[in-house]
Amino acid sequence: MNQDQLFGRVSRPSRYLGGELGTVSKDLASVEVSCALAFPDVYEVGMSHIGLPMLYHAVNCLDWAAAERVYAPWPDMAAELRQNGLPLTSLESQRPLAEFDLLGFTLQHELSYTNVLAMLELAGVPLRREQRDAQAPLVVVGGPCAYNPEPLADFIDCAVIGDGEEAIVDLCRVVREAKRAGSSRAQLLEELARIDGVYVPSLFDVVYHDDGRIAALQPLRKDYAKVRRRVLADLAAVDYPVTPIVPFMNTVHNRVAVEIARGCTRGCRFCQAGYIGRPLRERSLEQIVDVIDRSLGHSGYDEVSLLSLSTGDYSCIGPLLKGLMDRYREERIAVSLPSLRVGSLTSELMEEIKKVRKTGFTLAPEAGSERLRQLINKGISEEDLLVAADSAFSLGWRIIKLYFMIGLPTEREADLDAIVDLAARVKRTGKGTPGGADVNVSVSTLVPKPHTPFQWQRQIGIDETLAKQDALRQKLRSKKLRLKWHEAQLSFVEGVFARGDRRLAPVLERALALGCRFDSWREHFRFDLWQQAFADCGIDPAWYLRERSTDEILPWDHIDCGVSRQFLLDEWQRALSGTATVDCRDGGCTGCGVCDFETVRMRYATDHGEVAAVAAKPVGAAEVVSPEDEEPCKVRLWVSKLGRGRFVGHLEFMTVVHRAVRRAGLPIRYSGGFHPAPQISFPDALPTGVESETEIIDLKLRHPLAAQELAAALNAQLPAGFAVERAEAVPWKTPAPSLCIEETTYRLPLAEQAPADLPKRIALFLAAEEVHATRLKKGREQQVEVRAGVVDVQWRDGALLLRLSKGSPTLLAGYLLGLAPEKTAVLGLRKTAVRLCTPLSE
Repeated sequence: MNQDQLFGRVSRPSRYLGGELGTVSKDLASVEVSCALAFPDVYEVGMSHIGLPMLYHAVNCLDWAAAERVYAPWPDMAAELRQNGLPLTSLESQRPLAEFDLLGFTLQHELSYTNVLAMLELAGVPLRREQRDAQAPLVVVGGPCAYNPEPLADFIDCAVIGDGEEAIVDLCRVVREAKRAGSSRAQLLEELARIDGVYVPSLFDVVYHDDGRIAALQPLRKDYAKVRRRVLADLAAVDYPVTPIVPFMNTVHNRVAVEIARGCTRGCRFCQAGYIGRPLRERSLEQIVDVIDRSLGHSGYDEVSLLSLSTGDYSCIGPLLKGLMDRYREERIAVSLPSLRVGSLTSELMEEIKKVRKTGFTLAPEAGSERLRQLINKGISEEDLLVAADSAFSLGWRIIKLYFMIGLPTEREADLDAIVDLAARVKRTGKGTPGGADVNVSVSTLVPKPHTPFQWQRQIGIDETLAKQDALRQKLRSKKLRLKWHEAQLSFVEGVFARGDRRLAPVLERALALGCRFDSWREHFRFDLWQQAFADCGIDPAWYLRERSTDEILPWDHIDCGVSRQFLLDEWQRALSGTATVDCRDGGCTGCGVCDFETVRMRYATDHGEVAAVAAKPVGAAEVVSPEDEEPCKVRLWVSKLGRGRFVGHLEFMTVVHRAVRRAGLPIRYSGGFHPAPQISFPDALPTGVESETEIIDLKLRHPLAAQELAAALNAQLPAGFAVERAEAVPWKTPAPSLCIEETTYRLPLAEQAPADLPKRIALFLAAEEVHATRLKKGREQQVEVRAGVVDVQWRDGALLLRLSKGSPTLLAGYLLGLAPEKTAVLGLRKTAVRLCTPLSE
């Protein structure tokens, strides 16, 4: 059995298909180094991550190397792979992961660690580094959690600390040289340790005191006592990918995502990303606009997201946002800003933001009281927050989401009461605004992270967290405010591994063996299994949440993030005294130690002089026709959906077509209203797994376009598995496809798989007035009448031919063959023809 045969048995098979537009498929036999980039979460989450495409692009730009992708299979697919003895493979070539030279995991959060091990296990790669031979792939990790990779140290060969675009190229180059020289794995690791930013755990020994604290981090090489973070000094020094991989399915973020800056100057003392991302480096406005233009053209997305730790702090955010709004307004492309800081919300910026689609407006005061906001160096006052909330409600937002943390240092009951009071005051600012105003409050527990001033702070335990959450819930309810919270048990496990050490490796192995997977997903997180894993390994997890003395050796002390230990200690003392640290963007250098002020330094979009205004229209953009000048027409398409394309679900198929239409630049008409939609009509849903030679789709255009020209333009943009087979203009009043298809023919080739009494079954079925079949829906059996919509059934030339006016072909075929409906699709069921009603004349 191969993976294609599994697709009909798992949910959302489009996660595993590969072949998306924008993928790079090289002949792996012709390259010297192959790299599988692994994201230890489900496809739709991983495909929304901005870092992995940058690494994918960096490697695939090398003519001697290839990068492919793999995501954590959902539990149903993982179970199928295990039961059928199939290995986990990459998306591009379906090559088993064990056959790659490098297997690189991005670590975005600690709750992904069991998925890392699960993916290694499914790939047939031994978990422990010492168990792997020279033929096994080099297991590499990177991302935020690589700044303390110690819980994974026994499983990995090396970690990339810091920015990866240049480091991954160096890594591949060293692997290529080692392969050419026939080096041993030990020799390869020695060479990898010479790359700036690469940490090799096997080159360090850890010694412990009797009380469990670390006595020493002993380097096995005198010139390798610390590993300094890799910094991409100038973001413009590497190419930014402009041909996004466009998924078939809707992912968490369906948009062009552009990183406009890296790093942050604010200095919030709880924020690991702010410390490990220093210094601030902004992209030029010209580069951002160029990347957006090209990415939109290659993707067909209708939204752009401007990403950074604090997008509102980008030095040219006003001109950029206004320019993009004006530039893309006529093309109906939205611009979103996911990370806005209260202090950066000027009146001019709010005026531009109001043009964005209004869903929820998010503000993150982090603490309710002025005292705690000062302690964490948040740098915003209650007045700032209320002014921003008032502006948001006045500009049309109906819901404001407020994010807070509990468990901050020195937190008291009065600080929790301040959360309630502040949320109530925010809600009152919206009183009297059109449509009303509402506020949602969300709280998470502080998880102290390495390389922050709070790395010595105690994390509150489960009971204390639950008590604080309960108190907040009751007090907020009295103010008619809703509370959402991060589960205490999830924060507990995250905290253990965030500041954990190598002694946690057996716990991870045991948790994996017990069945822990997808721990960041509420429906899959099993705290009881984690408790058993800790107990079985003789580990007290609460010990890892304790306060650390400032002279204690920390598990990550041999990892140098660039910010000095002394600066973090000073910041910790400033926090306890409530002393603010100025923003180094405009308050002078704070002496954190990151910059050398020559190569590694702050870089602003304004460094090269005055910033030019964003052009009002992209080069080559089509002229927009006013409604009164339109010559509306309708074109009908006959589209095939074959091969792996058959596993793309109906809603996903609609998305594929919508994006192809946009990429092709077709003059599609849009509906009116607040959320205009392209006027494209589809037939009724085809069951996932069923092929089709003739899906009928209608396009309404603003002006006539030759049918064959339109078909050619669309075929140039459709991914493999989809093609426009025929196109013709039809009268404007022709009914939509779902209304004018009178009869559909399906063919199911059976050959030897047909039951001997199939002709008799068909005869009995056709003779009956009413027939009921059983189907599963949401885990429950349902009885469905299947005879009424059947025009004819024939068994001819080794194939079952079904003619239906309505109803499910898989349910009918399953009834006749005595199979579950989903199994009939896997056998090769295909829609071969439709009979349409007579078109209306103009």
